[in-house]
Amino acid sequence: MALPKDLMEVQLGQVDLLVAMYSSDEAITLDSTSSRLVEDLRAWCEGDEEMPPKITEPGISALLNLEVPEQDGSTTSESAIQLEVLFPLVHHSDDLADGALTDPPPPKVRVRQPAWMSKADAARLTSDIPEEDIFTIIEAVKDLASEYLISKKAAALENAKTRVDEAIVRVWFYFPSISTRSKRDDLINHAPGYGLTGFLLAGKPGVLCVEGGSQAIDDYMKFIKTESWGDIPSGHKKVSERYRESGSDIKRAFQDMQEITDDLGERRGERANRNDMKALEAWLNERGVGDAFSKVLI
Repeated sequence: MALPKDLMEVQLGQVDLLVAMYSSDEAITLDSTSSRLVEDLRAWCEGDEEMPPKITEPGISALLNLEVPEQDGSTTSESAIQLEVLFPLVHHSDDLADGALTDPPPPKVRVRQPAWMSKADAARLTSDIPEEDIFTIIEAVKDLASEYLISKKAAALENAKTRVDEAIVRVWFYFPSISTRSKRDDLINHAPGYGLTGFLLAGKPGVLCVEGGSQAIDDYMKFIKTESWGDIPSGHKKVSERYRESGSDIKRAFQDMQEITDDLGERRGERANRNDMKALEAWLNERGVGDAFSKVLI
């Protein structure tokens, strides 16, 4: 049952205020269905009709991008988080009979998993969101996500310090294909927490090279397969370890973890996803690790 006019006006007012606050930097979007619904409901609230327009959606949906403050108070696009917000437009018929409905139902909010947060932690953050007005919710999410980000970076730094004295190994992994952006981001963003450096080449074929402690690399790949790839059927998790370099003479060849997919020139194939292996071989030779090329790709 649709909300009465006075409460519908309050709900629309919250939507309008939220859009006004975040539209200047394009941090909020409403899909076309929700935009039309807002206009139809606004016309009803301002008119004389008693019967509301037909409501086929559970509410007005918005996608909100928030920049999460880090320890020094700064924000970056890399620490952004997205919220799926739903403003309910209906209520149960017995709410009014009991005289209980004096405010519109609170918005329902779900956190979209960012690259820097595991799926379990994103679900945990969603469950911790209070049932309040949207602006209280936004501040709560910023605080909770900021605490998570700060503690995660502190743990990563401590983890990296404890691994610095481990003997370095360099491990090469081969993918028949890897393209999904979120999976690629996870491989890059989670590596520093394990004290790893290296690179990822996405496409067909894909190559992942990681340097660090042997156990750290194994732990990292276990995390990737269980967390980042948790929604992929086991038969589709096609990655194989092709070559593991070890010994006292192994030194890091890379200063950080990076993706090089767009750095190797033009790609071939119907979807421009087939990598230029000659360009990769030259790139590896420039960094002194060209000997691995034949062991990984031939």
